[in-house]
Amino acid sequence: MTGGPILRVAIIGAGTMGRGIAQAAAQAGYATTLFDAVPGVVARARADIEATLEKGIARGKVTAGQKAVVLDRLRLETELARAVADAELVVEAIPERLELKRELFRELDALAPATAILGSNTSSLSIADIAEAVECPSRVLGLHFFNPVHLMRLVEIVVAPGTAGEVVEHARAFAESLGKRPIVVRDSPGFATSRLGLVLGLEAMRMLEAGVASAEDIDLAMELGYNHPMGPLKLTDLVGLDVRLAIAEHLARTIDARRFDPPEVLRRLVEEGKLGRKTGEGFYLWPEGQAVPKEIRPKEAAR
Repeated sequence: MTGGPILRVAIIGAGTMGRGIAQAAAQAGYATTLFDAVPGVVARARADIEATLEKGIARGKVTAGQKAVVLDRLRLETELARAVADAELVVEAIPERLELKRELFRELDALAPATAILGSNTSSLSIADIAEAVECPSRVLGLHFFNPVHLMRLVEIVVAPGTAGEVVEHARAFAESLGKRPIVVRDSPGFATSRLGLVLGLEAMRMLEAGVASAEDIDLAMELGYNHPMGPLKLTDLVGLDVRLAIAEHLARTIDARRFDPPEVLRRLVEEGKLGRKTGEGFYLWPEGQAVPKEIRPKEAAR
């Protein structure tokens, strides 16, 4: 199936997840290309990666020399054909819409080497449905990373019925080379992580709507009572409320409308453009990237 070990990686989409995956790959020693069709987006992505590495230097986790090497391995590209021309692995990290991903995979099928592995960072969509867009579905699988990529150790490898075994093993080796712990799950709605995490997040939102406690106290309940590193509402802000809404709507359609129906507070905040940390406000305020509690009264949460 594949032509040999993975040496060159192309990341498609320079948003939060794409730039995080690109940084992780470059730090692990891979020649890494980060693509986005919008020049300003890739420029901001590089600046963001530089800033993250600078924070690593300040904390003693990265040296100035290592930062220079990582940035030297990272190539920015705004033309898809050039970005994937010599890649052994392509990882898609574009918005969570099936038709958008299918269209991209049709392009990747034509432009990337026939031996390249094609991975999707989708957090809930069917890998088999995405793979229908390519001539050889056996080279397609899910590579679901977590935000922030440079800190989170998990990679969820999602295997469709047609995914080749050797593709899974190459993906596992790649994830481990990044210092991640991979788990392998069957291609089912929400996989393992999104399905479990979303149930907790949606219930926290319903509790907020009902006035059970404030967002901060609901989060502290899970952080201190169950040793979660971050509460479900703060985590929703980090992931993005729009992302969580899209996943909830997908799982409501494909698994259970009652369990996964998005609460009104989530719909309202997304409609208002309050998507979490990336917009400066969600369930919390985010001045300078730091969470600050805000008040959401029950009568305001449920219209």
